[in-house]
Amino acid sequence: MTSAIDIGRATAFSDAGETAARLDAPGLQALAARTVAPSKADGAARRGPFRPEVWLNARQRHASRLAVHWFRSADVAAVSIITVAMVWAMTPGGLFAAPLSAALPLVVGAVVVLGLMRSLGLYRFTRDQKVPLHLAAVAALSLSGGATAVLLDAVLAGGATLSAYIIWTALVTVSLYALHMGWSDLVAGWRGKGALTPNIVLVGATRHAETLIRDALQRRDINVLGVFDDRLARSPDSLVGVPVLGDAEALMTHRMTPYVDRIVLAIDPKAEKRVRELTARLSALPNEVTLLVDPVDERERSAALDRLASAPLASLDGRVDDDRRAFNKRIQDLVIGTVALILLAPIMALTALAIRLDSPGPVFFRQRRHGFIHEEIVVWKFRSMRQEAADATASRQVTTDDDRVTRVGRFIRSTSLDELPQIFNVLKGEMSLVGPRPHAIGMKTGAVESARLVAEYAHRHRMKPGMTGWAAIKGSRGPLHSAQDVRRRVQLDIDYIERQSLWLDLWIMLVTIPVLLGDRAAVR
Repeated sequence: MTSAIDIGRATAFSDAGETAARLDAPGLQALAARTVAPSKADGAARRGPFRPEVWLNARQRHASRLAVHWFRSADVAAVSIITVAMVWAMTPGGLFAAPLSAALPLVVGAVVVLGLMRSLGLYRFTRDQKVPLHLAAVAALSLSGGATAVLLDAVLAGGATLSAYIIWTALVTVSLYALHMGWSDLVAGWRGKGALTPNIVLVGATRHAETLIRDALQRRDINVLGVFDDRLARSPDSLVGVPVLGDAEALMTHRMTPYVDRIVLAIDPKAEKRVRELTARLSALPNEVTLLVDPVDERERSAALDRLASAPLASLDGRVDDDRRAFNKRIQDLVIGTVALILLAPIMALTALAIRLDSPGPVFFRQRRHGFIHEEIVVWKFRSMRQEAADATASRQVTTDDDRVTRVGRFIRSTSLDELPQIFNVLKGEMSLVGPRPHAIGMKTGAVESARLVAEYAHRHRMKPGMTGWAAIKGSRGPLHSAQDVRRRVQLDIDYIERQSLWLDLWIMLVTIPVLLGDRAAVR
């Protein structure tokens, strides 16, 4: 019997190399207290027993999981460099004069080492991993690669000396040993800070929730940040010390949401109608939702908690999963983004000079927008409006002949040059080159906040926002005038998230400039 059943999953593409950021825990708790009535915001119970030492949002926490791809890339680079150097040293005429019989044994040996390390799970770095055993396995696989190279050399009569293979094996062993000592220490540090400890919130102040919290307090491998319950009139101020922060509707807009890995429904599964209602409401959030089934014994309860607490590093198996796509997307952003910044630097400098000469005020305009899993990020743009008319909350969307827009502003908006500083957001890991466009927090369509017009609006936050995107090249860009406009953009964004691939991203980037410049009727 399965103890925890997934009933909803949000696809999570994220940064692979972002450094963990600190957020003052009391400050976040104060934000949490604002969403509930004052009577429930008093007392030490508001802090709860699971306050993490370091607060990491979903993007930053996912970055730690994706680091395993960087680990393996470093291993591949180290073994490849050693192999090329040894083939070069073994061939008097130089690397390109090396015969196949001399190079093939070492190449096969390198493939054996790296292939076995992946297939045998040496990149899992689990919580209960014994570091000495892990390092011993690394050394054993290096020796296996060296033995394979010696045997293949004997078959091919490559003529290399045994000492050459001994040196290659020794160098590979020492290099991988040192690297994996570093990887193990790094992962242990993340676990110590809580970067790999899942943050969950519970929906339902029930006996199931109380039992889970008591067990989690003993295990200390899950952070229960808070409890939400629709029946606030009957719920306590806290549950085993964990604060009750409001009802399910409060969870929809809570400032804690970007720090939550999983929402757990801790209600009786037999209450099917209530489960369906809560599932439908919470499906509007980009966070993963799980139904906790009441276990019948201690073994099943432990299994349920193991599943909730599991925070493995990203998988390296052969299937194309979300983690691998996220890692590939991050590499794409770093490589193309760096090249684009170098090539566009002169244009950006001229644009900045034109803005400075055209109107008083700063060159850049900063605006808080929604990022991955509701994270609030500061997006950079070239200023296109008069300084005194700047609208940081997008309470009034830009229209044709808007009197707030400057002369230079009209040009850079029509050519999308005002978006170029977002390359810095991309390199920082807050945005991607391609993805749903980041909307300003509280952006309105007419008199209504856009996020309230479409139930699936938050699904566009399952991926980091992009400088361009599928919706942008399909004509959905600029102001949103009606609920139908919002619905169309959200649908296009969701279509992209479900279809995302390297080739689709390259195609979108390729056609972005001609599409934007070819549509003179668009207001941006």
